[in-house]
Amino acid sequence: MNSKQKLFLYFAIIFAAFTIGVIVFEQSREKRLRTNTLEEKLDIYAEIIHSALRDNNHQVEALDSLMWIFPQNIRISLIDRQGVVQFDNSFKNILELDNHAGRPEIILASENGKGTDIRISTSKNREYLYYARKFDDRYIRVALPYDLNTQRLLETDKTFLYFIVVLLAAMFLLMNIITNRFGKLKESQKIIDLEREKLSQHVHTSEEGICFFTADKKVEFYNGLFIQYLNTVIDKPTDDLSVVFTDDAFDEMNRFLQQQGGMPPCQKYFETQIRRQGKIFSLRVNIFEDKEFEVVLNNITRQEKTRLLKQEMTGNIAHELRTPVTSIRGYLETVLESPLDEERKKHFIERAYQQTIVLSELMQDMSLITKMEEAPQSFKMEKINIHHLLQTLKEDLALPLQEKHIDMLWNLPNDLMVYGNQNLLYAIFRNLTDNAIRYAGENIKIRISKYNEDRDFYYFSFYDTGTGIADESHLNRLFERFYRINEGRTRDSGGSGLGLSIVKNAVAFHKGNITVKNRKEKGLEFLFQIAKKENNNE
Repeated sequence: MNSKQKLFLYFAIIFAAFTIGVIVFEQSREKRLRTNTLEEKLDIYAEIIHSALRDNNHQVEALDSLMWIFPQNIRISLIDRQGVVQFDNSFKNILELDNHAGRPEIILASENGKGTDIRISTSKNREYLYYARKFDDRYIRVALPYDLNTQRLLETDKTFLYFIVVLLAAMFLLMNIITNRFGKLKESQKIIDLEREKLSQHVHTSEEGICFFTADKKVEFYNGLFIQYLNTVIDKPTDDLSVVFTDDAFDEMNRFLQQQGGMPPCQKYFETQIRRQGKIFSLRVNIFEDKEFEVVLNNITRQEKTRLLKQEMTGNIAHELRTPVTSIRGYLETVLESPLDEERKKHFIERAYQQTIVLSELMQDMSLITKMEEAPQSFKMEKINIHHLLQTLKEDLALPLQEKHIDMLWNLPNDLMVYGNQNLLYAIFRNLTDNAIRYAGENIKIRISKYNEDRDFYYFSFYDTGTGIADESHLNRLFERFYRINEGRTRDSGGSGLGLSIVKNAVAFHKGNITVKNRKEKGLEFLFQIAKKENNNE
């Protein structure tokens, strides 16, 4: 619907609602007045009947002389307080009539002194308008057939209704004329406002700082991010945006603006970077056909850090791959080019095989971390019993635990359940245990416990009684990828160098976090939490 149609509809609904309200009120009021008038007439009949009975010692024969003053089809009934019919001019044998104590008009009369009802008579099988009035010792009830004549008496006058309907139609016609004229003006204004709103919405919701300038370098429009970024770049805070034409941070841009007059349209674009306050900003200038231009500032510090991190990661991966690949190549070259006996050949082939295992673990761990970061929805979620998971882990690591004389126990309820991914939860406890086996030493203990829980999380402690880390400055970096306390530690002991990084990412996947500390009694302790309900992963 366009604005004209909406305006017409709103007015039409208001006027229609008002008109219907007036009609309903007037019709109901008039019908009530007509009903009251008819009830007053019936009440007079009842009063006449009561007076005649009282003056004639309550002899019903006295009613015969009154019938000529009543309507020809009127029905008169005398009913005692118990509901027994004493007289009914429509029946010769009143014993055939049921008790009337339960008739609606009698019930109302007993409560209020008077009562009316419109219904089909069970004895006459005809619709009547009943009126009953309570007197000292009885009820006097008069009734008129609810036929066309009676309905006409109660029917409201339609003249007012016709007048209102005609008036409403005239109002609709007038509203249509007004809204047509107003709608044309409104549509033109709406087009202008819509275009302005599009531009405003784009600028204000943009994640870049944008400012528009006229050809003579006067500010036309800008968003909040532009002035925020501008005041980060320049030395002194200001609300004067023309400072971009004087501050030395924008020298390259100003040189471009001075030269742009003679450039072809395809070159009326400029981009550079500004480094200030430890941040990196991208600066762009777009010059339009009418010589007006926009200046765009964007904080790209995070993007640059991400790019450098990716470069560092690529270097780390290449460095980690170089060692096992070089070893494999050296062992195989020795076997192929040197005259060796069978025992020496087997030795070098076994060493090459061990390096392929290191290489395979590295690729698997990198793939797992990438999958957690880029496709977390691909992991299947289900209820996991931690006690059963640890039993499986202990069986899988039985040989290295036995070789290092490590006692691994846990203090957890047998029915402790969390909602998570089986493989990732296994990876958490597996990598922590592998870390203890490789670096904690021999004849130690590994203990796992649940030290707390709340509505949403279980809180776990995993510690060993081994050597710990003497220099605590390393603790904050243990979860970094490929981080080593000393350069040869991971390679000498096996593993990909990504174990604790996998642990951190897997804990984060389950909505928790993990910390590490040296124990006072020696050894390392990892404290982490795991969400126990499904809604924590939604």
